[in-house]
Amino acid sequence: MAKKREAVAEYILFDAMYEDGSQRSNRKVATSALEFHNDVLKAAKADIERQDREIAEKSGKPPIEIRTVKRSRSK
Repeated sequence: MAKKREAVAEYILFDAMYEDGSQRSNRKVATSALEFHNDVLKAAKADIERQDREIAEKSGKPPIEIRTVKRSRSK
């Protein structure tokens, strides 16, 4: 009998806390953006900051600085 392929997550969810005290949960970060990095949280923060810059450009509002990033809890 053939073995089933194991599902590989395409993204990991993170919660971001911002300097203004706001929080955004379940921010998606592609696993490919985290590969080959020793500090996964630092890589995730950089990717979320990139996403925020793109959103800010489209909205015309300046991005808010991220204070901390942590992995979202599993459901």
